[in-house]
Amino acid sequence: MKDEKFILYVQTSDNPERQYAPLVLAQTAKAMGLNPRVYFLGQGLRVLLPEAAEKIKLGSFPSVKEMIEKTLAMDIEIDVCEASKRMFGWEKVELIPGVKIVGAATLNDLALSAKATMWF
Repeated sequence: MKDEKFILYVQTSDNPERQYAPLVLAQTAKAMGLNPRVYFLGQGLRVLLPEAAEKIKLGSFPSVKEMIEKTLAMDIEIDVCEASKRMFGWEKVELIPGVKIVGAATLNDLALSAKATMWF
């Protein structure tokens, strides 16, 4: 059954210009009383390295690391594809604290239960 308030934002890119949209939209959805969740896979994992996220800062926005920390502080879950992490050989690589490593099937389950899914 679909959760009418659940929106899933999927980040697949490490392009700096594409990092803000899913985080801003998830924070906005939470403020609107919705249930957002962010899922990173593939190249998107590259921005979850603490030193990488700190370096991405565009315009007057905070760094991506600060945006991720704010998203987590708002009780918005950020999932990370475990298969993508293995694909990069990052079994022992630490990502930004607070993100949750999940199996690939999780994305399918989340997409099936979400009212809307947006990909970046």
